[in-house]
Amino acid sequence: MDFLQNHIEALIFCSPSPAKVVELITCLSEMFNADVPEEDVMSAIHRIEEKFMADEYSFQLSKSAGGYQFLTKPAYQASIGIMLKQQSKKRLSTSAMETLSIIAYKQPISKSEVENIRGVNCDYAVQRLLDKGLIELQGKAETVGRPILYGTSPKFMEYFGISELNELPTPKDFTEEVNTIGETPENQ
Repeated sequence: MDFLQNHIEALIFCSPSPAKVVELITCLSEMFNADVPEEDVMSAIHRIEEKFMADEYSFQLSKSAGGYQFLTKPAYQASIGIMLKQQSKKRLSTSAMETLSIIAYKQPISKSEVENIRGVNCDYAVQRLLDKGLIELQGKAETVGRPILYGTSPKFMEYFGISELNELPTPKDFTEEVNTIGETPENQ
């Protein structure tokens, strides 16, 4: 087992940008409390490159922007593209998040009540939330027209990593200003 090679591999793996040889040497020298020769680092990098060229690995060591980083091999581009596309579909737009938060805190609530709070039409956002399974129908209101009431679903809890609604952050209490321009506080 090559101790230096394993440390370099770990440093390159965790680096958010291509790891430069100088950065690797500085880090390793501090860790080992001794000078680490550049030729030893370059030799270890060469062995890492050879190691990850094997077909058993889905990624490889690549030199870019003056440093080294791990990148997936081109053969896996299609499957990665599909996964990234699926993940982007999971993200919620700002309007969907606003609509969802209103429903979560005010449920059961009708779409028109959500629209009154947001001040804009929520048809698309509500439909997207229903499609994603984050909200569900919870019956009809006893008011005129009997509008459909919406509430969060079990998938909502899973999506946000909570087990009960009372785990939602508590909205800050909105209070009137203690002092407004041109007025003095009564308790002075």
